[in-house]
Amino acid sequence: MVAHVRSFAVEHTSEVATPDACRHYLSRLFEPRSVAVVGASDRPDAVGGVVMRNMLAGGFGGGLYAVNPRHDQVQGRKAYASVGAIDAPVDLAVIATPPEAVPGILEDCGLHGVPAAVVITAGFGEAGEAGAALERRVLEVAHRYSIRLIGPNCLGVMRPSIGLNATFNQGSARQGHIAFVSQSGALCTAILDWAQGNDVGFSSVVSMGSSTDVDFGEILDYLALDPETRSILLYIEGIRHARSFMSALRAAARVKPVLLVKVGRHDAGRRAAVAHTASLVGADDVFDAAVSRAGVVRVQTVSQLFTAAKALSCGFRPVGERLAIVTNGGGPGVMAADRAADLNVPLARLSPATIDALNGVLPANWSHANPVDIIGDAPAERYRQAVKACLEDDGVDGVLAILTPQAMTRPLEAAQAVIELADGSSKPLLTCWMGEVQVAEARLALEAAHRPHFRTPEPAVEVFAHLSAYYRNQRLLMQVPGPLCGHAEPDLETARVIVDGALQARRQVLTEMESKALLAAFHIPVARTMIARSPHEALLIAEQLGFPVAMKVNAQGITHKTDAGGVSLNLGSASEVRSAYQRIADNIRRNRPDAVMDGVCVESMVVKPNGRELLIGVTSDPVFGPVITFGAGGTAVEVIGDRAVALPPLNAVLARDMIAGTRVSRMLDPFRNLPAADLEALEAVLLRVSEMVCELPALREMDINPLILDEDGAIAADARVVLEYRHTGADRYGHMAIYPYPAHLVSDWQLPDGTDVVIRPIRPEDAELVRDFVAGLSDEARFFRFMHVLQALSGPMLVRLTQIDYSKEIALVAVTAAAPETELGVARFSLNPDGESCEFAIVLADRATGKGLGQKLLTTLIEVARLRGLRRIGGEVLASNHPMLALAQTLGFGVAPVPDNPDLLSISLQL
Repeated sequence: MVAHVRSFAVEHTSEVATPDACRHYLSRLFEPRSVAVVGASDRPDAVGGVVMRNMLAGGFGGGLYAVNPRHDQVQGRKAYASVGAIDAPVDLAVIATPPEAVPGILEDCGLHGVPAAVVITAGFGEAGEAGAALERRVLEVAHRYSIRLIGPNCLGVMRPSIGLNATFNQGSARQGHIAFVSQSGALCTAILDWAQGNDVGFSSVVSMGSSTDVDFGEILDYLALDPETRSILLYIEGIRHARSFMSALRAAARVKPVLLVKVGRHDAGRRAAVAHTASLVGADDVFDAAVSRAGVVRVQTVSQLFTAAKALSCGFRPVGERLAIVTNGGGPGVMAADRAADLNVPLARLSPATIDALNGVLPANWSHANPVDIIGDAPAERYRQAVKACLEDDGVDGVLAILTPQAMTRPLEAAQAVIELADGSSKPLLTCWMGEVQVAEARLALEAAHRPHFRTPEPAVEVFAHLSAYYRNQRLLMQVPGPLCGHAEPDLETARVIVDGALQARRQVLTEMESKALLAAFHIPVARTMIARSPHEALLIAEQLGFPVAMKVNAQGITHKTDAGGVSLNLGSASEVRSAYQRIADNIRRNRPDAVMDGVCVESMVVKPNGRELLIGVTSDPVFGPVITFGAGGTAVEVIGDRAVALPPLNAVLARDMIAGTRVSRMLDPFRNLPAADLEALEAVLLRVSEMVCELPALREMDINPLILDEDGAIAADARVVLEYRHTGADRYGHMAIYPYPAHLVSDWQLPDGTDVVIRPIRPEDAELVRDFVAGLSDEARFFRFMHVLQALSGPMLVRLTQIDYSKEIALVAVTAAAPETELGVARFSLNPDGESCEFAIVLADRATGKGLGQKLLTTLIEVARLRGLRRIGGEVLASNHPMLALAQTLGFGVAPVPDNPDLLSISLQL
C-alpha cells in the first residue's frame, strides 16, 4: 500500500527529472521562464534601465518584457503599458518604479496571474511611518493574489545558469555552485566585483532587502533542494522568524555546507544592524549557539566566508580538529602553532609509528615534534614523505604544509608533490607557500588543481578551524533530544499548578519556596526549606533542621536578596537565629520599603567543603526564545562573565558540550586537594532544566545560583524564577526555536498475527533501517512511492528522509518491537507553505500489507495533523494504485482528477 505525495518528490530533483508540478514553490522566483521589467528605461543611469540592460546582456533564454507606459520601445524591445497588457504568461515581475506606484503594479500583476516579484524600489519601512504604511499595503496586495516577494529595497536576484540577472549591479556573475544570500545589497555588489577577479562562480545571488515577505527560511528551503547549489553562504544582520530560520538552516546544513557571516557582534554593530534591516538582533553568544546547533559554520569576515567555502568544495571530509604542521622553516611553524592556540585548535600528538617513519626520511636534526620542521634544504620528496606520514596518522585530522623559498627549495615541485597527496586523501590538506616571485608558479599550480592555498600561515589555520567547526557542529546537528530526559517522570501537574497559581494572582516572580518546589517537581535536588514568620518560629525550625542554617527573606519583588540585606548564613545557635530574623526584617524595611515581607526562609546550611559554586539558568532571547545558560556561580556572576549558552532541548551530548565551553569546567576535574566533581549529577540538572523549558512555556527566566556541586552530587541552594504568560495554541513547543523529538507520539500496536509493533517518529539514526526498508520493497511499491524506478536511496535522499524538522514534518515509522528493529511501514506529512494544510505519503513493506497497518498509520498521521491545528491533509496517488485509493475512501478522503495528468488522482481530507 503506497501513496506518493508531491512535496516529497521535490527531495529528489538532483537524482531524477520530476514533473513541472513537483518544482519547488519558489522556482518561479528563482528560475522564471518569463520576466517583466517594470520601470524599464533607456536612460543609462535609471535603475530600471540597468536591470533591463543586465537581463539582455545575461542572455536570458525566456520571455523578456519591458513595461513602461511612456514608451513604445525600450532598449530595442517592445514596451508594454502594464503587466496586464502583456499577451503571454509572466513568471516574475521585477519592479523598479517610485514606491507609491508599487501597490498598483502588484495589483496588476495579481490580475495577470504573476506568481513572483522582486521589488527593487526603496522608500518603504526604512523611510518612516508613511513608508511603513506603504509597505503594509504592498504586502496585503501580494497576499491577496498569492504573489511571493523579494524585497523591497534590494539589489535583486541572479541565476547565472539561466542568464537571469534581475539586479542593478554593474555587471554579471560567473556560473558556479555557490549560493550567496545577503541582507545587504551594497555588500552584494562588492562581493560580485571581488568574485570576478577570484574565479568564484554562483548558482544564485539573492539580495533580500527588507524581507517583507520571503525571508531566510524559505530561501534556504529552496537552496537546500537546488541541484545547482553545492554550498550556501549567508550575510546576516538580524533574524525576523527564528523558528523558520532554524528549521531551514538545519535542513540545508544536513545536505550541503552552510557558512555565514553575522554582523552586530558588539553593541554598536547591533544598533546599526537594527537600524538597517529592522530585524531582531539578540545576544551574539546565543546566535553562535543556535548556528552551531544547526550544523553551520560562522566566520568573522567575508574573505573567510569564501575561502572556507572553497576549502569545503575541494571534497575534504573533516573528521576532527587535530592539526599537523609541516614546514621548512621554524618561524612560520611557530606562527601557525600560535594561531592554532588562539583558536583552540589542538596540535596533533604524532604517534610513535609516525615519529619512526619521519626519522627514516628526515635529517637527524628535524624537530621530532609537531610542528614538523623538515629543515630549510627540504626537496620535494622530503615534503612528500613528511606530509604523507602525517596524513596516515590516525591521530591527525588535517595537515598544513608551509614552504618558504630558500636557496635549495623547489616550490613548484613541492607543490606538485602535495597536490598528488591531496588528491588521494579525504583529510584537509592546506598549503601556505610564502613569498611572492619565487613561489608564483607553484601558486598557479595549486590554483589550477583547485587546492586551497594561502600566503601566510594564520589564514590557513583559520580555515582549518572553520573546517573543524563544521565537523563539530555537524555532530551537534545530529542530536535530536526529546522534551524529557528519560529518567524519572517529572511531576508536571504540581509544576503547572505552581505556575498557573502565580499567573492567576498576577505575579511574575515566584517566591523562593515556590521556586524550589518547582525545581523539586522536576527532581532537581534542593536544600530543605521552611518559612518562619517570627523569630520564635525561626528558632523552632532551625532546631528541627539542625544547625548551622541559612536565613533568607521571603518577599515578592526582591530579586537580589543579598543586596537588600535579606540573607544571613552559617547561623549556628538559637541566639544567632533570633538576631538574624530581626536584622533581616530591619534591613528590608530600610532598603526595600516597597516590598511585602512574608516571613523568612530557614534552610539547612549546605555544607560541602569540596563544593564548587555554579550557576544554571534560563533566559529569553528576543530572537531565539528560551536559552539555557551555565557557568560559574556565586555573587560575582556578572563580573566573572563565564557562561555557555545552548538552545533547548538538551541531551547528554549537548550538556557535556555546554559544560566544556566554560572556564569553570576546568575546576570540576581533580584540582589541588579537591576530588573530581560529579559531572553526571551536573548533566542531570541541565537535562532537568531542559525539561522545564520544554514543558513550561511560561518560564521566562530562572537562576539556580548557587548550584553547589561536589563529588557526591549537586544541590540547588537558591533559585529565582520569573514567569510570563504565553499563548501556546496547538503547537505545544511553539515557544522554542528547535522542536524537540516528539516522544509523546510513540505508541504500541499489534498485528493480527501477534507481532508487537512500535509506531514512533523517525530519528536520524534510522538511516540504515530506512535504506534496508526501501531496498526490500517490490519494484511496484517503489514506483508507487517515488513515481519512478528507484533502485536505492542516495545519501542526500536518505538524509532528507530521516533527518527531519518535526515542526514542519512528521514521519511515523512502524518497527518490530523485538530487536533488531525491522521497519514495516512509514507514513509522513509535510506542511504546505500556507501553514494550514499538509501533503502525505505512506508505504508498507510487502509482507506487512493486508494486516491493517496501513489504516493504523494513516489514522494516526491524520490525528497528529488535526492536533497540530491543520485544516486539510492531501496527496497524489497513481490512478492504478487501487489499494491506496480504497483506503483513502474508507477514511473519508475525497478523490479528484489532477488537471493535465490522467495518470494521477488527488485525494484530500478536511480536518
